[in-house]
Amino acid sequence: VKYKLIQRRDMSKGALEDAKLYYAQAVSTGYMTFDELCDEISEACALTSADIKAVMDRMNHVLDKNLKAGRIVQFGEIGNFRMTVGSSGSATIEDFNADTMLRKPKITFSPGSFLQNTRTLAKFERLTIKENQTEEPTEP
Repeated sequence: VKYKLIQRRDMSKGALEDAKLYYAQAVSTGYMTFDELCDEISEACALTSADIKAVMDRMNHVLDKNLKAGRIVQFGEIGNFRMTVGSSGSATIEDFNADTMLRKPKITFSPGSFLQNTRTLAKFERLTIKENQTEEPTEP
């Protein structure tokens, strides 16, 4: 995992107002397009890139339908997708107003064991960014 150091305001309890600390921020080293993803998957199986795209398109619709229905969707060894929600608090149950207190729901991904292992085995490499170098790769 490549990272760079970014100076930001110190958010620690009791920190001075103008105090700053350096924090690690992951740096992407490239971008894989959807077409490239489908092509790479098709090279490792008997399906064409178009077949892969069709399956992925259908998966998007199935995820959407089931997440809206409140279900957790298991995506094989990749992991699970589920809808999560947060809100501001109220002093009593009667004071809770869903229209004004609920925040926009999030879709949460929980990686499966294969991807968890990827995280466990991660090695870190600090990058130094030169002044004339762009900080992150641009997307196509």
